Amino acid sequence: KKVLAEGAQGSHLDIIHGTQKFVTSSSTVAGSACSGLGVGPTKVDNVLGVIKAYITRVGEGPLPTEQKNEAGEHLRQKGGEFGTTTGRPRRCGWFDLPLAIKSICLNGYTGFALTKLDVLGGLDTLKVCTGYELDGNTIDYPPELSDELARCKPIYTELSGWNEDISGTESPGELPDNAREYIELLEKLMEINIEYVSVGPGRKQTFKK
Repeated sequence: KKVLAEGAQGSHLDIIHGTQKFVTSSSTVAGSACSGLGVGPTKVDNVLGVIKAYITRVGEGPLPTEQKNEAGEHLRQKGGEFGTTTGRPRRCGWFDLPLAIKSICLNGYTGFALTKLDVLGGLDTLKVCTGYELDGNTIDYPPELSDELARCKPIYTELSGWNEDISGTESPGELPDNAREYIELLEKLMEINIEYVSVGPGRKQTFKK
């Protein structure tokens, strides 16, 4: 029999490996599924990482690419980035490659599901953080100390956005060229295939790439 284990919350909220002290009370990385279910790691065939096309954070804690501007508000409103219970606005920012790479190292993903790609529609310019500047040095990894991560200044690669509504897209070939270029850039930078793309909350709005 095959079993699908679904984790809760993001890797960077993990009680051990998250951005201390801004973490949750449990382990949120993929390995916790093995200990929680009582199965050995060699029993796991695939680890699919679910990742947004941009980054969000609830509450306090470092978020180097946070956008306190029109772009951030666009992501928040179009993406419905408000707490399910409290309605609290989530902090939104551009895709953060160093944090994504750390998540890859922590979880051993075999592939990704990229969600909320449709939310980026309507933005003239898209940015992907490929590294940081910290105290005069250029680094490509997130510091372990939260106060150092908070001081990091993002280094961006910029891409052209798209204005088309892609929420009805059913295959990669139907996406605008700039949307496909965005996906391809993320795959190239993360060195892991994006296997699924989501363009909305509905069941029929996720397709295999």
